[in-house]
Amino acid sequence: MKPSVNYIGITGIIERMTSMRDDCCNQTIALRTMNGMVNFVLSPGTYVVDNTPLRTGMRITAFYDSSLPVPLIYPPQYQAAFIGRTEPSENMMIAYFDRNLLSVENQLKLNVASGTRVTTANGQRFSCSLGNHLLIVYYGASTRSIPAQTTPDRIIVFC
Repeated sequence: MKPSVNYIGITGIIERMTSMRDDCCNQTIALRTMNGMVNFVLSPGTYVVDNTPLRTGMRITAFYDSSLPVPLIYPPQYQAAFIGRTEPSENMMIAYFDRNLLSVENQLKLNVASGTRVTTANGQRFSCSLGNHLLIVYYGASTRSIPAQTTPDRIIVFC
């Protein structure tokens, strides 16, 4: 069975972070991207990789669930589902991967190496099969084939 959730990632630099009115548990992150400004709502349910404290000037990739409704405003505003700090030469993807480690959208095929760091969402070592799980994948270069192939640097498994 193919999962129907499709996470869309947007990479940029945090321009500012503000608490939402009368709600200190939620914040708005203004992200400066190559295509302009994008706002993300950071809530207690947002998964932040490594619980990294976010700050102005940090380069991040934020993901939202494209099946959820969004307000028709400018700049666009999305509910952040996942956020991870990324380096300029680093890519980040969140997707369900099948037993052959091919993303269900057929965008990326993983070739896991012995040096690939694999953990669960709470930071514990993961030594079982990676297939049929939602994965956060950090990787550098990938092939130009369809699907693209890569040897990831790091994988976070959501069980």
